[in-house]
Amino acid sequence: MPEGTVLAFDFGEKRIGVAIGETTLTQAHPLAVIRAQSKEERRRAIGELIREWQPQQLVVGLPTHADGKPHAMTDLCRTFAAWLSSQFSLPVELADERLTSFDAEARLRETGRNAKTMKPLLDAVAAQLILQTWFDTHVPTPHTPS
Repeated sequence: MPEGTVLAFDFGEKRIGVAIGETTLTQAHPLAVIRAQSKEERRRAIGELIREWQPQQLVVGLPTHADGKPHAMTDLCRTFAAWLSSQFSLPVELADERLTSFDAEARLRETGRNAKTMKPLLDAVAAQLILQTWFDTHVPTPHTPS
């Protein structure tokens, strides 16, 4: 895998969480939540992030039911991933995102946040979990010499 920056997206119709990481470090970090009202505004904000961070790879969380069967958001995320690929000419991979929002909420509660104070961060932390899972399953960890 080429070294470089990876951006991950937790796609939603109202908000899109974004996380960032480097393939050499394999550590994901929350970056932003895009809260634009229109599709055009969301797309413009995504374009700005991609121009700023110059990623080598994009990852989109793919939501499914707990049993892995697709639902309405599954198709919307696939369409979003296809748009990213065609718009920015970057490789885009889909990553299983089952339960990431619940996990993100639990992690934020552990930091003492309540529902009101965690809401602005929730989607970015969910994107972080999506990206970290992708790193853990796609990027080999460096071996230390013995």
